[in-house]
Amino acid sequence: MPMNLRPLQPDDRSPLAGMLLRISQFDAEDFAVAMELIDTALQNEDQKDYKFIIATEETGQIVGYICFGPTPMTDRVFCLYWIGVDPIYEGRGIGSRLLQAMEEQLTTQNARMIFLETSSASTYELTRRFYLKHNYSLTETFRDFYQAGEDRLIFVKKLPDHTI
Repeated sequence: MPMNLRPLQPDDRSPLAGMLLRISQFDAEDFAVAMELIDTALQNEDQKDYKFIIATEETGQIVGYICFGPTPMTDRVFCLYWIGVDPIYEGRGIGSRLLQAMEEQLTTQNARMIFLETSSASTYELTRRFYLKHNYSLTETFRDFYQAGEDRLIFVKKLPDHTI
């Protein structure tokens, strides 16, 4: 699918909110946290904690996004906070392209590692497979973290070292 990738813009808030509400894996709390990060980035252009890449179709309609940022007190480690694709456009490679764009950007910044967390809940099975397909390794499992029977899973990907 032809798409454009660009930074977050002020007019993106409402379309992103609508898209997030359509993603069945995200509950009300997920929605609130995702919107908090979007609002933080939009309200303070100088903030360095949250970076966004927005995917749009040729008409300019938002079809997905990724949010990531540096992990405080680490040596070039970044966290992938959110990735979301509008359910209408699932299965068209948008998530893969967003992940690739983030990794390319971080590689040019000499990042060492990307980590992310997700849930062991069955609703996140496709999400876990997506990360494994893209060479993220499951490195930690915190049993019963979110609630009894729902673990916190930590995935990591080491990036090529360009310091030599």
